[in-house]
Amino acid sequence: MRHLLNTLYVMTQGAYLHLEGETLAVEIERQKRLQVPLHHLGSVVIFGDIMVSPAALHRCADDGRGVVLLDRRGRFKARLEGPLSGNILLRQAQHRVAATQALELARAFVAGKLRNARQIVLRGARDSGNELDREALRQIVRLLAGHIRRLSSVATLDEVRGIEGDGARVYFSAMLHLVRADAREVFPFERRTRRPPLNRFNALISFIYTLLVHDCRTAVEGVGLDSQLGFLHAVRPGRPALALDLMEEFRPMVDRLALTLINRGQLAEKDFEVRPGGAVYLSDPGRKTVLTAYQQRKQEEINHALLQQPVPVGLLPHVQARLLARVLRGDVEGYLPFLIR
Repeated sequence: MRHLLNTLYVMTQGAYLHLEGETLAVEIERQKRLQVPLHHLGSVVIFGDIMVSPAALHRCADDGRGVVLLDRRGRFKARLEGPLSGNILLRQAQHRVAATQALELARAFVAGKLRNARQIVLRGARDSGNELDREALRQIVRLLAGHIRRLSSVATLDEVRGIEGDGARVYFSAMLHLVRADAREVFPFERRTRRPPLNRFNALISFIYTLLVHDCRTAVEGVGLDSQLGFLHAVRPGRPALALDLMEEFRPMVDRLALTLINRGQLAEKDFEVRPGGAVYLSDPGRKTVLTAYQQRKQEEINHALLQQPVPVGLLPHVQARLLARVLRGDVEGYLPFLIR
């Protein structure tokens, strides 16, 4: 099993990252605030105007340690990585399967997403103390079950994408009923909005999805796959389509993290900023709260039904990327997404 390495998130504007021996040091206003051994780090994510020494960038590239640049609001800007690694034969197999068997894999990714979404809603229905909310959630559970059944009979990628899109719409209609009643005024949710997010709930999940796609891209590239060649998501220049494919089954898991932060009162109105034009983003303190919870969640262990052993949540994308690679090589038949119990 691969060792779960940490991700260093640097958010303080004007900070400076540089090498000190076998460590990465973070200075703020010429004072050292943090020093982390390099062998503990799997990647570095920096937000906004933060400087990184050339030596630190070179060392990260040499070690295969990704450095991701986001703007202050968490939107992706760039990624530094070293030479492409992995088995060329595996990537050739990936291209062959994309040309001949994309439908089967796309169906599996969407089935995993919808099945996990249904579990989140089902759990919410069981835990709800409000009969109206409970009945609304039960109806959404039934609708999602119907979408899952329809997947087995689709004949084209467009049909799979159509079911995924409509299933996501149905699933997101549950969010209002899953948010604690006294938090719904602060965290209203009518529909998914992006680029920019138009309310606090959308701002929260958009930020967490950015973290998730980074982890999934690291996972698929870590096993030698081409992150830009997907099966469900259409190929576009610069788009990590395979990472987006893989993250579908994990979206409901991070949605649950977002709901937990809201329902436990760890995030409030003060943790968000409204920009001119109606765009909403997490504030710096809000992002720190989310990053801390996200990292803690990645350390927790969860039982993997296929492996029959506990796996740290942060390693699940890597495990699933390895299973996908085995399918592409022809070692096993059919991709099995990770399913929430």
